[in-house]
Amino acid sequence: MNRRNLLKMATAASGATLLSKREAAAQEAVNRANRGVPSPKIKDVQVIQSAPAGLRLPVVKVVTDQAGLYGYGCATFTQRADLVVMAVERYLKPFLIGKQADRIDDLWQAMYNSSYWRNGPVLNNAISGVDQALWDIKGRQANMPVYQLVGGKVREAADCYGHASGGEIQEVIDSAKQYMSRGFRHIRVQVGVPGMAGYGARGAGTGAQALHRGPVFEPAAYIRRALKLFEECRKQLGEEVELCHDTHERIHPTQALQFCKDVEKFKLFFLEDPVSPEDIAWFRLYRNQCATPLAMGELFNSPHEWSPLISERLIDYIRVHVSQAGGFTPCRKMAIMAEPFAVRTAWHGPGDVSPIGHAANATLDVVSYNFGVQEYSPFNEQVQEVFKGCPVMKDGYLYPNDAPGWGIEVDEKAAAKYPFGYGERGEKKTLNGGWGEVRKRDGQIIKQ
Repeated sequence: MNRRNLLKMATAASGATLLSKREAAAQEAVNRANRGVPSPKIKDVQVIQSAPAGLRLPVVKVVTDQAGLYGYGCATFTQRADLVVMAVERYLKPFLIGKQADRIDDLWQAMYNSSYWRNGPVLNNAISGVDQALWDIKGRQANMPVYQLVGGKVREAADCYGHASGGEIQEVIDSAKQYMSRGFRHIRVQVGVPGMAGYGARGAGTGAQALHRGPVFEPAAYIRRALKLFEECRKQLGEEVELCHDTHERIHPTQALQFCKDVEKFKLFFLEDPVSPEDIAWFRLYRNQCATPLAMGELFNSPHEWSPLISERLIDYIRVHVSQAGGFTPCRKMAIMAEPFAVRTAWHGPGDVSPIGHAANATLDVVSYNFGVQEYSPFNEQVQEVFKGCPVMKDGYLYPNDAPGWGIEVDEKAAAKYPFGYGERGEKKTLNGGWGEVRKRDGQIIKQ
């Protein structure tokens, strides 16, 4: 081979290399243009453990390899908070390090399937913490609130209900009037039962005739008391206010059927959890025999629980606890699934949901056409000290933050002032934040 041919080959090779580099550079430019910003990778996954309201609120912080880019997510399985922390730190963190933070659905599926056994509350809450943090990161990248990333608002704010409760019926009514004076149009009413430990309201706790010394609950006594409450509420509060009530799965399914029929005349906005998740087949009988609007789902972990109730139109409101179901990603899909079946959303929003979780709820509320109502629990001073940018309550409406992501920053120094166990007393302190037991007079455990 002569010198001229060697020169030609070298020139050609050099040109090919240059062309290859140019093509790679052009492709990378296209990728950057399509993405808008470089794809961040997960550098660290942390859990912030804080209880500013006396309830354990695990918050997941996902940190990326891009300076100052991170996000927060709610993972609040309060009754087993330590297990969620371990699930994140020992299992999800090593699984996620180095992965792309902008592949949210892909990462959700990977986390969900990586444990093989799935649909448990510990893993789902751990996944939720990561999932919501990834959405927060995505919003911060785009400089938009999360609601803009999923199509924008279909309403300005979320209509909420507050919790009116008391040991006596008049106390409940007086509490309800206070909510109405603050602009609330929906109110959950719960009353105590003398000598018993009711749900959502004060009671004497132990029954003198019980065969044990612990908290007592008798379904028949509760039902009679609740019906008297509804009757008096309608007399004193009128017909305009929307009343909700939570049975909290504490009565037998046949009692629940009669209860659903008996409350029809009081025109409740909804009756919640008439049965437990183990008994959801009973909803077919309830739907066929009464018109009381039914809400269900606070304890659901799995699509196998909520899918038949939605697809068969057996309930009116899906009440899922967003972190319990795995986070914003699956609950957004759930809301979309429910829309053509005319099932509305009423996401669980108690005090043991962090403000980040409430921000996720409010975001789902304003982007879902089939929104029904949102449960609201106020944020005390300590909570607002830890979580900067909480959703705003005004005239019974909850407004999501318009700042990028969830619009919330966590003051980690303030969070450290309220460690797990802060403010806990009685059985919560003894049981590491967990719940105790409630029994019938004869000693039989009831669901709660």
